[in-house]
Amino acid sequence: MKHSRITALVAISAALLGTALLQSPANARPETAAAPTATIWEDNFDGPAGQAPDQSKWRYDIGGSGWGNNERQYYTNSTNNSALDGNGNLVITARRESGGHQCHYGTCEYTSARLLTAQTFTQTYGRFEARIKIPRTQGIWPAFWMLGGGNWPNDGEIDIMENIGREPATVHGTIHGPGYSGAGGIGAAYNHPNGWAFADDFHTFRVDWEANAITWYVDGVQYQRRTPADLGGNTWVFNHPFFMIMNVAVGGNWPGYPDGTTVLPQTMTIDYVRVSTLGSSSGGTPITGLAGKCIDVAAANTADGTPVQLYDCNGTNAQQWTRPGDGTIRALGKCLDVNAGSVADGAKVQLWTCNGSAAQQWVYSSGRDLVNPQANKCLDVTGNNSANATPLQTWTCTGAANQKWTV
Repeated sequence: MKHSRITALVAISAALLGTALLQSPANARPETAAAPTATIWEDNFDGPAGQAPDQSKWRYDIGGSGWGNNERQYYTNSTNNSALDGNGNLVITARRESGGHQCHYGTCEYTSARLLTAQTFTQTYGRFEARIKIPRTQGIWPAFWMLGGGNWPNDGEIDIMENIGREPATVHGTIHGPGYSGAGGIGAAYNHPNGWAFADDFHTFRVDWEANAITWYVDGVQYQRRTPADLGGNTWVFNHPFFMIMNVAVGGNWPGYPDGTTVLPQTMTIDYVRVSTLGSSSGGTPITGLAGKCIDVAAANTADGTPVQLYDCNGTNAQQWTRPGDGTIRALGKCLDVNAGSVADGAKVQLWTCNGSAAQQWVYSSGRDLVNPQANKCLDVTGNNSANATPLQTWTCTGAANQKWTV
């Protein structure tokens, strides 16, 4: 977008600079009927008023460095700037106060919050969405976006939604990468169909991210789709795990600065943030192995840690597996996982919330092995036993029949 910024990962200082030149928006069109999706990760912000956001899901960027854009706020981890409201929402509040902090220009004038999932959840591909009521007023800059790491722009950036206060009826979506960051950022604007301010009500902001395409939606209306063909020969870097960020900046090179018309405090209210699989018409396919039996989630239980086993093929969802192209193998909205990322022979294989870790990466070889690269071991039917409910494990690859799979 028309800005530059610096992202601070927890324990990492990462320079993040540039401004984006918006391209003409794609024609907005209603979403066609979609296949069912399965939730991978979500936060509905349930809890008592004043409670901090869930630390198992969200961490904070903290500081008043200007974030590469000459922003004026100091980001805090205080519930004064980010807290649940008791009605199922998270509220990020930008305030006119110093908070006792020093900023790049001297004593800070504003505080706000910036939350991120860099240490708690990353994901390659899927549907990323949030239902948000954005703030308003001159100099305010709310955003819901994603980064692919600390090496910007090479690791990539996906801006799901950005708004600047002087454009109350417009939101923006953009991608940044090597050769198309800064003035070359590729994006589009979406204008409210009735010309109303987005701050007047909640709206759903979303991207559907596939291996070679990213599509933006507002309230179910598609307004932009980008593919490698849009990059003018530059590299498409959207093929590895990204994490999510939500923040409200005050001032900056792109939005401008608060003036006599600015009203503070301002709030961004988030009803939910959700990541889900992209639906497919097939809903997945069986993976068969020893004695022609299927890889099966025990009792179709979606709880983390549920054993994965060999069982008679029965066509149930517990045996429908998808490979979305990010190295994972998925069923029931979760990932095939090596317990605790073990590299030892005999490690339990289970169902677990997708988290982008090496424990959930699998490579299907030409010899019909399913290999976990981190351990360099094969998916294995324990004891070469073809009985129903025999658990699966990882084991040194032997070429035996109990390690051969048809995917």
